[in-house]
Amino acid sequence: MNIRRFIWTTKWLSDKRRIEWYPPFWLMRLKVVELSPCWRTIKILLPQSWIASNTGGSLFGGYQACLADPIAAMACVKVFPDYSVWTRSLYLDFMVEGVTDLELHFAMSSEQEQQIRLELIQKGRSTPEFEYGYYLADGTLCTLIKARIAIRPKGYKLKP
Repeated sequence: MNIRRFIWTTKWLSDKRRIEWYPPFWLMRLKVVELSPCWRTIKILLPQSWIASNTGGSLFGGYQACLADPIAAMACVKVFPDYSVWTRSLYLDFMVEGVTDLELHFAMSSEQEQQIRLELIQKGRSTPEFEYGYYLADGTLCTLIKARIAIRPKGYKLKP
């Protein structure tokens, strides 16, 4: 068993710790601020540090993308556990410089969840788009994120 799967499936870790200890995030020193038990609301603090900053002093876009990429998919895995889930596309719009700690805000509305469930029943698959963002310490939207998530039956293979 690899370490990522162990961290994701072990029973002795809370869901918050699963995210914080997920290997790609270790060196980022992130902190889960809020995680609803149903995974429909997630807030994560991405700290500003010398190692995460570019020469202009703002947070690297790559750091932001690294954390933003799996969050919607991780939430969908928890909400739709009987399906394979992955990020199909990721778009980041860097609106202002990330010169403070950034807080990622993700939310899945009940309307989105119902639409996804309907598509899964009707088509057996869904490819929803989620819009969320990073916010500066003063609450200003810093980076707009759009992630399209593939939710497919387990064992799904793309046909050439």
